[in-house]
This record gives sequence, structure tokens and C-alpha cells, in this order.
Amino acid sequence: MRLSRRRFLTLSACALASPAQATTERWTGSAFGAEVSLDLRGANGLIEADLQAVIAEIRALERRFSLYDPASDLSKLNASGQGALSPQLREILALSHQVHAATQGLFDPTIQPLWEALAQGEDVTAARDLIGLDRVTREVDHINLGVGQKLSFNGIAQGYATDRIAALLAARGYGEALINMGEFTALGGSFRLGLEDPEAGRLGALHLSSGAMATSSPAAMTVGGETHILHPKGGAPMWSTVTVVAKGAGKAALADAASTAFCLMSLSEIEMAKQKLGLSRVYLVDVEGNLTSL
Repeated sequence: MRLSRRRFLTLSACALASPAQATTERWTGSAFGAEVSLDLRGANGLIEADLQAVIAEIRALERRFSLYDPASDLSKLNASGQGALSPQLREILALSHQVHAATQGLFDPTIQPLWEALAQGEDVTAARDLIGLDRVTREVDHINLGVGQKLSFNGIAQGYATDRIAALLAARGYGEALINMGEFTALGGSFRLGLEDPEAGRLGALHLSSGAMATSSPAAMTVGGETHILHPKGGAPMWSTVTVVAKGAGKAALADAASTAFCLMSLSEIEMAKQKLGLSRVYLVDVEGNLTSL
């Protein structure tokens, strides 16, 4: 089952100053089942080569973390229950554990068997019993899943890809760019982004500079009659849309995972997790379309 784009944070304006010796260019494509885009300003004649490096990095990450490719590292790990612990997998697991702890287990990548059971119309009791990130063990260069477990990084992989592309572009000298790999990271800026909810529509605009922004909306997609953001403990989403802003470099994966879990948490729980994770702002839209800012 292919996951369609679930994000409702949309680009409304992107103003990049363009000196005489610079070119502004927008690239669009797809990754992890979603639309992605880059807005770059760079020296004439160099952007195309840099875009090829970006595309190569995106495809390399898909080969590691895609659930849609049976030959990906993640698909092979899920099939066998054990595998090599690559540097990228080590990083994404470390972030997953961090957010798992801060959200009292509500961010949990071992949710995949539940997703599959719902998608196939099966009883979910056994699948729920398999959830538990604590049963995933890591050695120096190896990972073992608990019996019957499978991983999904759909709640963090797009943010992780955003961070990787931002780092690549920064290393190549870009001081002003907007990276959208399903989540947003701004190098420099400010960039104006529109905040929207599937039901309430457009609620306003946010400005992002030198940081990351991620949005999750549970009702954007359903699986087996449930919203696609599944509760590891059997509860239901408490918010219609959650947007998380995190300042600084390399924060999109953190914001991505947090926005996913925050959909399932109360206001007071989100406030505590926000502090633990060092997040800048959280915007919450309830089912009636009311917007709360933390």
C-alpha cells in the first residue's frame, strides 16, 4: 500500500535575493511516496551539478529506508529480523529512541505490523502485541528485531532526508535554500510558509529561517478505517494538525518524529515533551479548527 503525501504545510512564498552573478532555481521531484522540492540560489552553471548530487543522495536514502522497495535495506531487515547497522540506520534509530522516551512511547517505529494488519483487514490484537521499541537491540554493527517485529520510519525518514540534503547543500556553499523533502528546512531565509489543516483550510503563515518545520495531520489518510498515524497503545488522535518548529541545523528529523507523536498527546504532555526535545514552537489545530501555539 503506497503512502500518499500526508503533509499540509505548503509553500506559499519563497523570496530569494538574486545578485547579478547568481541563479535562482526550483527543482521538484518525488521521494518516499511524496512530492519534494528545492529552492536554491547559487552561482551560474553550478546548480545543475549540485542538484545531481542531491538526487543521488535522495535515491541512496530510499534504498535504505523505503518500505515500497523490497530490495531496500529496511525491507530486508523486516523480512529477516536482523541485519547490518549502517551509520544512517544508527542515526535514525538514535533519534527514534530520543523521541520515544520524550513522548512516553507514543513515537514507536515498530508500529509496522499494526499498519499491515489494518491494511489487510486482519485482526490487530497480535500486531499490537509486537509493538515495543525496547525489544529492538543494537550491537556495534548489527541490529536485531524482536520476534515478529517490523520497523517503519514513515514518521521520521522524510525529516531525516531533509537534514541530509540540507547538510549536503551547506557543505557545497549554499547559504540560502529551502529544502522540502516532506518536511522543511531553511538555510538562511526567511521563507514564508502557509499553515493549513485538512478540514479548517488555511489558518495563517509562518516564517522559517535557519531551522526546520514539520507537520502531521492524522486524517490526511486512513488505513483500515483508522487515521494513518496509529496509536501504539490503542488510543485515538487528539489533534487535527500539529506543526513543530525547531531552530538550528539538523532538526527536521526531530521535528518530524515529534509532530507525529504529538498528534496523540494532550496539551500538557506536549508541553513537557517540547521542553525535553528542545523544540522552538508547536502549533496545534483541534478538530474544531481552533489553533493553539506553544
